[in-house]
Amino acid sequence: MGKTTGFMEYSRELPQRRPVTQRVNDWFEIYLDFPVDNLQKQGARCMDCGVPFCHTGCPVNNLIPDWNDLVYRGRWKEAVRQLHSTNNFPEFTGRICPAPCETACVLGINQPAVTIKQIEKSIVERGYAEGWIRPEPPKFRTGKKVAVVGSGPAGLAAAQQLNRAGHLVTVYEKADRIGGLLRYGIPNFKLEKHIVDRRLEQMSAEGVKFVTNAHVGQNIPLEDLQGEFNAILLAGGAEHSRDLNVPGRELKGIHFAMEFLPQQNRRCEGDTLANELEILATDKHVVIIGGGDTGADCLGTAHRQKPRSVRQFEIMPMPPENRSPQTPWPLWPMQLRVEGAHEEGGTREWSIATQKFTGDASGNVKQLHGVRVGPPPKFEPIAGSEFTLDADLVLLAMGFVGPVRNGMIEQLGVEMDQRGNVATNENYGSSVPGVFAAGDMRRGQSLVVWAISEGRKAAAGIDRYLQQDVNERIATQPLAQQLAL
Repeated sequence: MGKTTGFMEYSRELPQRRPVTQRVNDWFEIYLDFPVDNLQKQGARCMDCGVPFCHTGCPVNNLIPDWNDLVYRGRWKEAVRQLHSTNNFPEFTGRICPAPCETACVLGINQPAVTIKQIEKSIVERGYAEGWIRPEPPKFRTGKKVAVVGSGPAGLAAAQQLNRAGHLVTVYEKADRIGGLLRYGIPNFKLEKHIVDRRLEQMSAEGVKFVTNAHVGQNIPLEDLQGEFNAILLAGGAEHSRDLNVPGRELKGIHFAMEFLPQQNRRCEGDTLANELEILATDKHVVIIGGGDTGADCLGTAHRQKPRSVRQFEIMPMPPENRSPQTPWPLWPMQLRVEGAHEEGGTREWSIATQKFTGDASGNVKQLHGVRVGPPPKFEPIAGSEFTLDADLVLLAMGFVGPVRNGMIEQLGVEMDQRGNVATNENYGSSVPGVFAAGDMRRGQSLVVWAISEGRKAAAGIDRYLQQDVNERIATQPLAQQLAL
């Protein structure tokens, strides 16, 4: 806990966002620095609540009251160690996690919750500034080799855990840079990529090997991995985007969000896109279909590309401004959320369904035809509410339906669950011996913090599997050889 009476003396406070007129002209993170004194007061608000529900709200089970108290008392180095004991990458979650820990905070029953996410971010940044976050290579090597396919948060968390356990870990990434959705899915204004790079430098120094432009099942034969490694972890994410099957979907200018967002991230890296069709919102009427986090990422990216107009449509009804009675504390609340991108402009509308697209003689999309609908699950069109609007660029941000099956998954022949994800047992092992799965590829589209949790748990399962293999091998050896081992 923090200060005994802190929650009565101090109110919730967050760092300010940079002015909209400034931030829409660059790709830097939008939040200003938060003074240390202010942060320690926020740590002081953590109560002696008896049962800290923030633990259960957090997928990685962060020791939140412990490091809140340490920040309040100025014991930063201890806070850094406590934070990393459960979370490999607090600099990621402290920036992009929606903070389910805060919605489960006991103080949140009748007051604004403790600013857990900001405290988390500040602890890890203090650790980097002071030089406390250093490579932690293992003291011994087991000789066992693990291939991690996919370098998103699940794959990276598993790789770091397995490497620190002494195994030899190689991460394969089909893109030209390591990071998965951290690199090419999340815009720079939410997560600048030097934040990712400095953690990768630590992991490289610890002994993790990274291989880019390595599409397992295509230019990297799956048989090579099965022959070289003792275990394989599938952490390739849920990349199969949900499509919108309406007339006119084939028109030019209608793209998935994950075709649009990676291009801008690559521009921010200094890349040129000479050999592919550029997707830009500049001087266009933009429509974003999907009201979640990916839709907000598209919205903020479109603002910075200077469109003529932007609209964001969601088929679900508008959530209440405050916590819905149907999702009482400590459940994740159904309520309206306003991201930084929503402050920057555009029109946001709910209960909208797209009926069709129409285009010009060259096959370019020019108009969206929509209708207002009633509540779920039927979403019945409301008579007389049909409308047509200009649309030069349509971005589909309606979520993902699971991993891409053709290629690696089909070649492995792993069993899939009813939702189309890789099925696993309690140790994250698939139906194929020695092959494991974690993250969105196993649980479906989810949060970065869940991916980190999955990666850590899968690493523990793989470690148990490898240790069991060692023990069985020892048990079959003559006694003299066992003693030698």
